[in-house]
Amino acid sequence: MISKRNSILLWILAVIFTLSAAIYQRATGPTYPQKAEIELNNKIYKFKLLTTFGGESDAPISLDVPSNVKGMVKYRPYRSNAKWKGLEMKHNGESLEAFLPNQPPAGKLEYMVSLEFEGEHYGLNEDPVVIRFKGAVPGIILVPHVILMFLAMLYSTRTGIEALGKGHRTYSYTIITLITLGIGGMILGPVVQLYAFGDLWTGWPFGGDWTDNKTLFAFVFWVIAFFVLRKNKKNRVWPIIAFIVLLAIYMIPHSMGGSELDYETGKVTTGLKE
Repeated sequence: MISKRNSILLWILAVIFTLSAAIYQRATGPTYPQKAEIELNNKIYKFKLLTTFGGESDAPISLDVPSNVKGMVKYRPYRSNAKWKGLEMKHNGESLEAFLPNQPPAGKLEYMVSLEFEGEHYGLNEDPVVIRFKGAVPGIILVPHVILMFLAMLYSTRTGIEALGKGHRTYSYTIITLITLGIGGMILGPVVQLYAFGDLWTGWPFGGDWTDNKTLFAFVFWVIAFFVLRKNKKNRVWPIIAFIVLLAIYMIPHSMGGSELDYETGKVTTGLKE
């Protein structure tokens, strides 16, 4: 039996563990801004280059550099043999910026940024940065989705700990995990996908979207854990398995294998490409 004091400590542990997993998933995903830095006149300037952009406006590439620094952005559709197009960066009074033209949902551009300072040329990135465009997702949909997915991982972790400690709340925590994962991942997740990329569901059996598929996979395991515990509340194996499955899924970088527009066919594909 887990005491009240130990329960509080375990909740703190679960929160720290969940935050760490969420940060790791986000930071290792393809939508996390790519960092770059450059030294000009013995001073280091650090930047974050966009890898995702939502909405109907053009995507801003903005760099905080001195006003006597010039810049150029070259871009082209991702996975294409199209010729590179150039955009001259301009100072807006605070930073040097250029705007990549907006693309259809799931469209991707690859781009390179170069700077000129006192006659010297500097490249910010050796390899092109890939940016994916998406439609705007209303906050009333996106915020609950993010909160519920965080709670699902939190309660999943707490359920696993409770099961390992032979606590009496394993079944009730499993129910909460199933509800938050079901609403956040299986209901609001597809709605977010619909607003962002125009498709409600791109996972199995209709597509290979990793986000949809891994959410479905984890949900199935928690459904099994729920029904097993419903018959035998002393069962510890299935809630622990379901926790491990969801944790393993959280270790997969966010948005990997997601929707991508094929510029040649005009169709949106999913899954990892070569």
